[in-house]
Amino acid sequence: MLQFFTRIPIKLRLSADAEDFGKGLVFAPLVGIVIGTILGAFSFGLLYLLSKPLVAAIVLITYILITGGLHLDGLGDTFDGLFSNRSKERILEIMRDSRVGTNAVLAIVSVLLINYAALCQINSTYFLRVVMLMPMAGRIGSLISSAVSTYARREEGLGKSFIDFCGKKELIGGLIIYIVISLLTFDYKMWIVLAVSPISAFLLIKVLSKKIDGATGDILGAVCEINQSIFLLIACSVLV
Repeated sequence: MLQFFTRIPIKLRLSADAEDFGKGLVFAPLVGIVIGTILGAFSFGLLYLLSKPLVAAIVLITYILITGGLHLDGLGDTFDGLFSNRSKERILEIMRDSRVGTNAVLAIVSVLLINYAALCQINSTYFLRVVMLMPMAGRIGSLISSAVSTYARREEGLGKSFIDFCGKKELIGGLIIYIVISLLTFDYKMWIVLAVSPISAFLLIKVLSKKIDGATGDILGAVCEINQSIFLLIACSVLV
């Protein structure tokens, strides 16, 4: 999962099939916390040298470098397709097109602006914890979306293995990991913020998958990124 979802250089040759990818989503929260720990460690040093707005910008750029913009790409493709006002078949074609449209650019820029503004507003007491937990809150969205969805395409696609082989067992296991990590914050305000993420993920996948009667890999990425932004917005409201 770390090899697939991040650019972290793990030099191991692993033999994995489609089923392994789907079942491996149980570890999505752990992948999130690994990314968050790197971002948190980076931020800890930078906060002594730079202002919080500058650190927030660097955090987001580092996040993109670590993930390779994988889920942001899915976000862009999703918005290009869903906001094209075309038929289901044409929407799926647009989502698969490697070219970037206006809706994709607007969606990615909007999400990054929200994330930046929210990080700038986070109470300094909570800043490092929010940065560390933000990727986990996003990736619980990918897990939940895969577990409660059906695959929208007739042909094979990147998201098929995740959606077809991530079931109730993986969902329950991933949620247990998510809850345990959340409880380790030992802060009831953080618990409130983190409790919203699984709910918002479930609602997001229902909305985004309605138009094409299912989900794709791009939609899983979109849920991850939007869920991350919702986590930051809730954090701004609660962590005061």
